[in-house]
Amino acid sequence: MALTAMLAGETESVRAATTADRPWYDPRRARVKRILWLFMHGGPSHVDLFDPKPELARLAGQPVPAGFGPVRTRRNVAQNPLLGPLKPFRPRGESGLEISDFLPEIARHADDLCVLRGMHGDSVNHPQSVYQWNTGSIRMGRPSVGSWVAYGLGSETQDLPAFVVLPDPAGGLKGGPPAWGSGFLPASFQGVTMRGGPQPILHLRPPEGMSPQRQREALDWLQRFNQEHRRGREPDDRLAARIEAYELAFRMQSSATDLVDLNDETETTRRLYGIDQAVTQDFGTRCLLARRMLQRGVRFVQVYSGDTNGWDAHNDVLKNHTQHCAATDRPVAALLSDLKGLGLWDDTLVIWGGEFGRMPMSESGKGRDHNPWGYSIWLAGGAVRGGIAYGQTDPIGLRAISDRVSISDFHATLLHLLGVDPRRLSHYHNGLEERLIGPTDDARIVSEVLV
Repeated sequence: MALTAMLAGETESVRAATTADRPWYDPRRARVKRILWLFMHGGPSHVDLFDPKPELARLAGQPVPAGFGPVRTRRNVAQNPLLGPLKPFRPRGESGLEISDFLPEIARHADDLCVLRGMHGDSVNHPQSVYQWNTGSIRMGRPSVGSWVAYGLGSETQDLPAFVVLPDPAGGLKGGPPAWGSGFLPASFQGVTMRGGPQPILHLRPPEGMSPQRQREALDWLQRFNQEHRRGREPDDRLAARIEAYELAFRMQSSATDLVDLNDETETTRRLYGIDQAVTQDFGTRCLLARRMLQRGVRFVQVYSGDTNGWDAHNDVLKNHTQHCAATDRPVAALLSDLKGLGLWDDTLVIWGGEFGRMPMSESGKGRDHNPWGYSIWLAGGAVRGGIAYGQTDPIGLRAISDRVSISDFHATLLHLLGVDPRRLSHYHNGLEERLIGPTDDARIVSEVLV
């Protein structure tokens, strides 16, 4: 059977069980229907991309002034002098939002971007920060945001999963697949991964000589035995997910075959995403696949940029960011243009960011270390204010100091835009009503950035 390894996605029985009563959801308040998350794995440097710091440029080469407080360095402060921004920042668009020359294509969309410059997290390490962004906790094993969204809202299509992940084919994510796992939610809500390259889904077509009718009969026969096996055992959502994955796989043989076939895209569109250029071909192809998924009802799509090291520029920020910006800048700009042209802009939320930012001090002379205490991400789409920067780091970009946004604030805002009450979306587990935003009510909706 095709796609027997696919253990995630929405099915009729799971959808009926989880969406019959949704006290956390009010469709009248929903501003977006779908989310596209562009995850820059490794930690892009905010002070080199989206957070201009003239004071950092002025103090370049000097130790961190004492007034900025204690700092984390791999050596003493004198051996890690401040490193100025590596490329110029310029006012862009009518808004004058300043964006670095590293990203000239995205900069053309400055009036659409809502840059959150006061982000902060709780861990200086990659896996824990990846988990916090994806699950709300620095600990492994909790449900990912995409799983919560699929659980809370169900799917818009029966023939494709509700939550799809497109990892970077060059290497693994620090923290691994638990970043898009379902945790204690039913296994059917974990993210379905698709490969890079010409075959995003293996074994998609049925064996030669197998007619749809014959395959349907074989699947029905298999499912009867599976259900008998299930009835004789304790409830196990992993077993239920495996059984239901066969049905999803069968339906996907028609819908997903069309999804991954890019031949019906015009040459203009392919060039727009950079599929005709070696440097942008991979990320451009995955961005185009993501857009096609959104068109077909996939509710939550994550696209990762960066292999095991990715944007983790410890040794040479200029070399690292030149490479990764060149690979992603054009495809991301294409996505923003394409969503507008296809009428998807107003009810889609686009997210761009990594697990943290980078230090204003130098490391190894030309690199920067991890910085979870103050950094930038951006949002775009019809539900957020474009052409603005919200929040502020200190004059050298070390710590968020005003209009700070925690990751739980961000998650609360994301759910709010989907029409979900972040305080009511919960799942009973081990005696607790667990939530994405955690047990307290500290998380706030960042209404200042919403239209």
